[in-house]
Formats: sequence, C-alpha cells, structure tokens
Amino acid sequence: MPLLESTLTCPQCGKSSVETMPTDACLFFYDCPHCGARLKPKPGDCCVFCSYGNVPCPPVQAKRAHCGPV
Repeated sequence: MPLLESTLTCPQCGKSSVETMPTDACLFFYDCPHCGARLKPKPGDCCVFCSYGNVPCPPVQAKRAHCGPV
C-alpha cells in the first residue's frame, strides 16, 4: 500500500507543507502556500512530489516495490 502523504519543501523559501498525493494522476504544478512560488517537476521527474517531496508519488512507489530501488 503506497504512502499518500508527502512533505513538499519549497526550493524558493525553504518552508514545508504536508500534502496528500493523488493516486490517479501526477501533480505537475504546485503553488507554495508560504511564498506563492509555482513549483514544477525537475527534468526527469514525473511530478512535484518526486522532485520536492520526502515521499515519491504512488506510481513511483509501486514501481519501486515491484522492481526494487530506482
């Protein structure tokens, strides 16, 4: 069972927010509630959770569970 919460840390202001990840879609944009910066995935990442979260998105978690560490 994948974890559904991830702590996103804004690279602009350094503040963190706990967010619930969708299980059926990737989150491509995220507006930091602290400074208003719009985050988008880093090159090679599928979503903002994979780029800025402490837990990757559910599809990546599932892939790691089936294939080992990525």
